[in-house]
Amino acid sequence: MLKRALWQGLLAGTAGGAVMTLGEKLEQAVTGRPASHVPARVLQRLTGLPERPGTQPLKANWAMHFGQAALLGVLRSVMAQSGLRGPVASAKFTVVRLTNDQILENATGVGAPPETWPRRELVVDVVHKAVYAFVTGAVADALAARGGPGPGQRHAARRPGRHADVGPLPRGDAHGR
Repeated sequence: MLKRALWQGLLAGTAGGAVMTLGEKLEQAVTGRPASHVPARVLQRLTGLPERPGTQPLKANWAMHFGQAALLGVLRSVMAQSGLRGPVASAKFTVVRLTNDQILENATGVGAPPETWPRRELVVDVVHKAVYAFVTGAVADALAARGGPGPGQRHAARRPGRHADVGPLPRGDAHGR
């Protein structure tokens, strides 16, 4: 399962990152909002690369932007492989994506907690991260579905809902397909 989740997640996360980036560029063209250089600054802090004021190198910005998107896609793929699929799983993953950004940005001193941001900026960020999460989820779910239902889905099929008298799947059936 983990091998599948790795390659499928990298693919799904990259697709989500690409669609999010296209959405950001369209939104910026309409609103006039400038491009963010936060990803490059976070990468510089995390790796010890030299920092400089002002506009950051596009390569560093995109390396962090797409690297983070691809790597987090692996987690969404693990969710899909486990049977956590669909819009509810993608909504949960949106929170993970936002949280990941905030941990990295705040821990490195590059960003500030979202509750301190102007509301419009916060809404824009949440919308873009939701686009990423739902696209990544759609791709991860489609790829995982090719292997059939995940263990959680197979367990749920035994008797819908949560019931104390329905035990777990047999160990050998939980991860094998």
